[in-house]
Amino acid sequence: MTRGVAAAITALIVGAGFSGPGIVGAGLTGPGIVRAGFSRPFVSAQQLPNEPFRQFGTSVTGAFEGWFAAPDGTRYFLIGYLNRNNNQAVDVAIGPNNHIDPGGPDMGQPSHFLPGRHWGMFVIKVPAEFTGPDQRLTWTIVANGQSTVIPLRLHPDYSVSPFTDVAVKNTPPTLRFAEQGPGVQGPLGSIATAVTRTARVGAPLAVSVWTEDDAKFASGTMAPPKNLPPPVRVFWSMFRGPAAVTFDKENPTNEILAGGAVNQPFRGKSTVTATFNEPGDYFLQVTANDYSGEGGSGEVCCWTTSLVKVTVTQ
Repeated sequence: MTRGVAAAITALIVGAGFSGPGIVGAGLTGPGIVRAGFSRPFVSAQQLPNEPFRQFGTSVTGAFEGWFAAPDGTRYFLIGYLNRNNNQAVDVAIGPNNHIDPGGPDMGQPSHFLPGRHWGMFVIKVPAEFTGPDQRLTWTIVANGQSTVIPLRLHPDYSVSPFTDVAVKNTPPTLRFAEQGPGVQGPLGSIATAVTRTARVGAPLAVSVWTEDDAKFASGTMAPPKNLPPPVRVFWSMFRGPAAVTFDKENPTNEILAGGAVNQPFRGKSTVTATFNEPGDYFLQVTANDYSGEGGSGEVCCWTTSLVKVTVTQ
């Protein structure tokens, strides 16, 4: 199955009440709390007849991409979300309106939801006692008065491979916060492993990341498009925080240090500047996408995520 066909099938069934790899669950209605914030518009999933996109005032739904075993054998649930508000970033605090059970409410999920479909934003380590498909966690989000609930479970049909693409053995970019520092590869970003920074209110904070990638390319025809994107693109967004964050560029230029073409090993460096208007603890997410694009264009491979915890004081 080509990437295009897989993506089209996923788009058709998103939000239709099913739950599985790349499938968004439907839910019920109830009270909610929202607050508009800074957002990076994303190309969203198909607008669905049973729950259409709107400018604002509609739901946010978790999206279970699937489960996988990391190279060390640890099993994880890979989870994203769909914010059906085209022009509204929604904030839902961890608690009664944003909880994962059992074991929650806080299991590392975001509290800031950008408009559109966002793939593989965080992972949850599968509880050790989970041995079969009937055991599950559930993620509940109540936004704009609408409640949605999705299950997370170890069904064999939901097994995904975010570390290797089956077509050309593509792998996710490696991301570092220092040129010779430790690297992160794959969608393993979590609050528990976030790097730390400090900042002051109103004072811009610069954060640099170095990226490396194998620069492998795959498509339905295996022919690269005329306007091929850079081998690695870096995106920044707020994951959690008490107030909005302003980025100078949410998609900063990735300076080429080596490579730059298909099948030429790539190295790059990019820098973002974030400004905070209120004190508190913030979590910023950085996502590095390779040629496979957002969500792997339906293949659920290959991108890398990491989080930065910023403690902001007056």
